[in-house]
Amino acid sequence: MASTIEIKVPDIGNYHDVPVIELLVKPGDTVRKDQGLVTLESDKATMEVPAPAAGMVKELKVKLGDAVSEGTLVALIEVAGVGAPPSPAVAGATRPAVAAPAPAAVPVVPPPAPVAAADSGHKADVECALLVLGAGPGGYTAAFRAADLGLDVVLVERYASLGGVCLNVGCIPSKALLHTAEVIAEAEAMAAHGVSFGPPKLDLDKLRGFKDGVVGKLTGGLAGLAKQRKVRVLQGVGMFVAPHELDVQTSAGVKRVRYAQAIVAAGSQALKLPGFPWDDARVMDSTDALALADIPKSLLVVGGGIIGLEMACVYAALGSAVTVVELAEQLMPGCDADLVKPLQQRLSKRLAGIHLRTKVARAAAEKDGIHVVFEGESIPARDVFDRVLVAVGRVPNGKRIGAEAASIAVDARGYIAVDAQMRSNVPHIFAIGDIVGNPMLAHKATHEAKLAAEVAAGEKREWLARVIPSVAYTDPEIAWVGVSEREAKEKNLAIEVARFPWAASGRALGMDRSEGFSKLIFDAQTRRVVGGGIVGVHAGDLIAEVALAIEMGAEAADIGHTIHPHPTLSETVAMAAEIMDGSITDLIPSRKR
Repeated sequence: MASTIEIKVPDIGNYHDVPVIELLVKPGDTVRKDQGLVTLESDKATMEVPAPAAGMVKELKVKLGDAVSEGTLVALIEVAGVGAPPSPAVAGATRPAVAAPAPAAVPVVPPPAPVAAADSGHKADVECALLVLGAGPGGYTAAFRAADLGLDVVLVERYASLGGVCLNVGCIPSKALLHTAEVIAEAEAMAAHGVSFGPPKLDLDKLRGFKDGVVGKLTGGLAGLAKQRKVRVLQGVGMFVAPHELDVQTSAGVKRVRYAQAIVAAGSQALKLPGFPWDDARVMDSTDALALADIPKSLLVVGGGIIGLEMACVYAALGSAVTVVELAEQLMPGCDADLVKPLQQRLSKRLAGIHLRTKVARAAAEKDGIHVVFEGESIPARDVFDRVLVAVGRVPNGKRIGAEAASIAVDARGYIAVDAQMRSNVPHIFAIGDIVGNPMLAHKATHEAKLAAEVAAGEKREWLARVIPSVAYTDPEIAWVGVSEREAKEKNLAIEVARFPWAASGRALGMDRSEGFSKLIFDAQTRRVVGGGIVGVHAGDLIAEVALAIEMGAEAADIGHTIHPHPTLSETVAMAAEIMDGSITDLIPSRKR
């Protein structure tokens, strides 16, 4: 007997109103268990909502561009048998949501895994106590921490330099270029202060050399640290071939590594949306954009999340006319709207256009540029661009490592579920970083890495962090951590919010950057800090105090009574606390104590 089940958006971590960017099925389609039904896009990752059982799609309840959150009805599926199957596991929901203070994580039972063959019995070229697959921030941290704890470690990395995407083609080179963009913008702004500079003269080779030099210093330093710790590094592509064996395709041929334990830190890659001429070099992902092949006269950025907006800031400062299109109703869909507003107001003056609720329907490479057809509420006037950057998130590499040969359970989206000790379903194999789920952030990966290494070394540890901060290094920067106002509203949480406007900050006024503000979010009963957000210059440097306050269970008075130096931007956090506490003197308090 057939029955109809409802498919809803599962727990997707600290993300809300996430847009649907792709419909993978249509009514009448037959789907298998774990097959993706729709694709969602958060700030830094994409994820699919899977079918929890095989059946036929009766009805889709969402359409392209819809904003969905946990619990949103996605589809109705007719399945054989009576009774609904359990809710599907979420991409990356391997621990309780980290947005709000919570007790230690509860272990997750990973999905069933394929049964792997026994160890091959072939002679190993390399043997070690711990194998680490991937040398990004998570991978090299895990390798170094494990080595410090006495383990014999082999670190496998496919690229010539350690550091992974973050150091080589992500966080670090982008921040080097964003610094350049910031200096250009500040020089322009000085004209209003009576100091004028000539227009910038761009030497692209020198700028590219500066960026590469920054990367080289860090990656070279990692190589030295690995050598000092006696971590053996194998360069090549690693694939599991058995529960205790990995083959590495090196320049000298295949090397078989036999290990007692392993940590998978294989990361993620940029999502390449269909419908774009990816064989044309003028269509770029974030890695291509950071290569700075040239500065196009016109650039279309598809995706108004963190990565897309950071690169928009860079190329606009370097002289490109940048147009941004975003499918959702606001930039950075996972962020509180009030934090995004000052950024959008500033960008609207520096970019050629920002178009929300808009998508690219088709793109074609022609001799004169990339011809684009748009659909949505705000159609750009320009439809031919010298270059197009597609920045709509990243997908994990779980299906690219031969995981089934080691019996590692990988879900339909490519994520590996782990417990509170970062163990996969295979007890001697751990997983960390992007490959275990959102948020896909380097600082999350490094904390997971230390935890996994310590557990592998025999220490009793588990995930204890309450919150993970997020930062957009745009101009102005946006940073947030913990419970957001949007989340509190959706979950009916009783909160109080205190905002201190930077228009009342002497430091911000002296910098002529008073568009920002600092806000703290408090539990209405305990008056403890449970969240916060900052928009303004150096917001990413300031948010750590809010994260620490949450971890320490601080109340408003704890922050407000901590003496902050004056005049600084950091004191805006203290003043937000004073607003909550009722002791603010730099503004008229809404309450008095």
